[in-house]
Amino acid sequence: MTDARRRGNPRVAPALAPPGTDLGDPEPAKPRAPAIVPGTVPADWVRTRERTVSILDFHPQGADGQVRHLNRELSWLQFDERVLALAENPGVPLLERAKFLAIFTSNLDEFFQVRVAGLKEQVAAGVTGSGADGIPPADQLLVIDALASEFSTRAARLFRDELVPALDAHGIRFSNWDTLDDEDRDHLVQVFDETIFPVLTPLAVDPAHPFPYLSNLSLNLAVVVRDPDDGERRFARIKVPPVLPRFVVLPDGERFVPLEQVIAAHLPRLFAGLEIVEHHVFRVTRNADFEVEEDEADDLLLAIETELTRRRFGSLVRLEVEPEMSASVLELLLRELEITDDEVILLPGPLDLSGLWALYELDRPDLKYAPMVTVTQPRLTTAMTGDHQGLFATLREGDVLVQHPYDSFTTSVRAFLEAAATDPQVLAIKITLYRTSGRNSPITQALLDAAAEGKQVVALVELKARFDEEANIAWARVLEEAGVHVAYGVVGLKTHTKICLVVRDDGDRVRRYAHIGTGNYNDKTARIYEDVGLLTADPDIGADLSDLFNVLTGYSRQADFRKLLIAPTTFRRRMLELIDRERDAEDGHVLAKMNSLVDPRIIEGLYAASQAGTPVDLIVRGVCCLRPGVPGLSDNIRVRSVVGQFLEHSRIYRFGSPARGFDYVIGSGDWMPRNLDRRVEALVPIEDPGLQARLEEILQVALHDDLLAWELRPDSTWVPVEAHVGLDTHQTLRERARQRLR
Repeated sequence: MTDARRRGNPRVAPALAPPGTDLGDPEPAKPRAPAIVPGTVPADWVRTRERTVSILDFHPQGADGQVRHLNRELSWLQFDERVLALAENPGVPLLERAKFLAIFTSNLDEFFQVRVAGLKEQVAAGVTGSGADGIPPADQLLVIDALASEFSTRAARLFRDELVPALDAHGIRFSNWDTLDDEDRDHLVQVFDETIFPVLTPLAVDPAHPFPYLSNLSLNLAVVVRDPDDGERRFARIKVPPVLPRFVVLPDGERFVPLEQVIAAHLPRLFAGLEIVEHHVFRVTRNADFEVEEDEADDLLLAIETELTRRRFGSLVRLEVEPEMSASVLELLLRELEITDDEVILLPGPLDLSGLWALYELDRPDLKYAPMVTVTQPRLTTAMTGDHQGLFATLREGDVLVQHPYDSFTTSVRAFLEAAATDPQVLAIKITLYRTSGRNSPITQALLDAAAEGKQVVALVELKARFDEEANIAWARVLEEAGVHVAYGVVGLKTHTKICLVVRDDGDRVRRYAHIGTGNYNDKTARIYEDVGLLTADPDIGADLSDLFNVLTGYSRQADFRKLLIAPTTFRRRMLELIDRERDAEDGHVLAKMNSLVDPRIIEGLYAASQAGTPVDLIVRGVCCLRPGVPGLSDNIRVRSVVGQFLEHSRIYRFGSPARGFDYVIGSGDWMPRNLDRRVEALVPIEDPGLQARLEEILQVALHDDLLAWELRPDSTWVPVEAHVGLDTHQTLRERARQRLR
């Protein structure tokens, strides 16, 4: 190593082509950066720079005087703020803004159910230590409370002050009961009598009726009534039925009234003979996380079903109320729920904006993104004709890389499974199922069809996929009843990998065909999640998958594989080896795209590479615990996040240089401790030069994006990238897919 390298002098990073530049045709081992086609920056584009939140001041400095690791929970809140910024952006179509506000709300709900609940359990258990970021659990909760309150208030005000008037201007009106005319009220009275009243159950609270249990994420009315005979005040609770739409639609189909207002207007019907003194809306969030001791469970499925029941009775972690709630009612709720002021968030109504998903279902294409039209890759056109021989022959000729949602899931992954299910020459199908699309999933239907055809079908169903446990239990039972061999994975590990193996008698010999992806076998999310996947007949990959399924369904303890990187055995080791290799190379470069970067060892490896002068470019959609651009620590690291119409979900890792060639790896695992150490993950190298060029295109487009991209600064703030060209990752990749088809 030269003296300059020892001093950590930075090398010049491999230059990225400026937007609008075509670097020419790639050599086989040297994928090019794409030619960027300038787009149009909307005239009313507004970025929320002043809204970005710094979390650095909440972190204690380490022994070297630096904050080396950002807190995971606070970084997650920053990600949800970026989602909120999409809802705040007037350059985004109006109903899409409402959708992003619903996503923000749902994200925050899950954050409290899982992450905040976990921190509260640590505090209750007396945990005072901290992780790599150095912030004890109790202190994390204090900061989370402040940030979550701020973001939630922003969301509520955005809905009330901006979206409601903007929607009104387009004929979509949120109406209050008090402002309706007699005709509208008569309609809602009829709706109440026929649909709402039969499912309501007012619950009194008195010596004979204890305070009722409040279910997780339930919206409720707290009602105070007065008995005219003795003047005594009494309290009752009404649960707003979650089985009914969040907003009641008026006859014109374009005006909406919150369901709780319709109920409140009919309280005299529910409490006949009593005077309604006051009523207030509130919402509760409970701990919805759980742990199953698999090694102590005789029946894993039964154990998880038991824990799902317990989830409904988890401890309360948040109480959302409107500011108008009286002190006496709030006091009663705090006392009966056995919580403190710390768990209370005051928000302008209406509460639970996740219900805006219903609004997004309106048939108003003028207020949404242009519909996504997927394409079928030319090499997969046989999938459209149902030519099984042709589909498998295509894979024998060479690998196929697909990127959803731009490449059709239906004519690639789904077609692969359906062809395998009905092809008489297919002997066996093995697949892992983490999340499916539910009752009408074409993937699980293909497995049922294959079993009916007498094929050997193995499905490894992950019962511990958070919030999909019940659906997966139901599917596991359906599959078992149809004759599918159902397994639940390795004790102590969550099976997160997305793999499918098809064994086929091709006449000359038995071959293995495979799919390895970054996303779930879910036809619905494949339309809105960005993911990549490899379809291949590579013998080594097929053999590796056979060995991996033996690990998952049997007693095999195989740790090393021919080509695949597997967690928890080889994934971490190989990633650290590749980072160190680039650190020591004169022309080293690390370029990676993932959902989250949390693992301290990986982060320290990247810091070491940066200090040796190695450029590191990271595209991290969500949580990032690394600090880029810090002098002496991470000068050569750049981090950006792309947040927009589609959820960036693919994991693509690239190491190398044009002179030495590149190593590309795709798969299901992020650089997080859980993916590296506590889950079964599978990642596959992409070796075909043409497919490498496709991955390079995906990476370079994300690196050039200046409309959807944010960059992480050394002070821990995420700020929007300056818009110069107007490149939108999702629009650009959509157009590239069409160009390939033409």
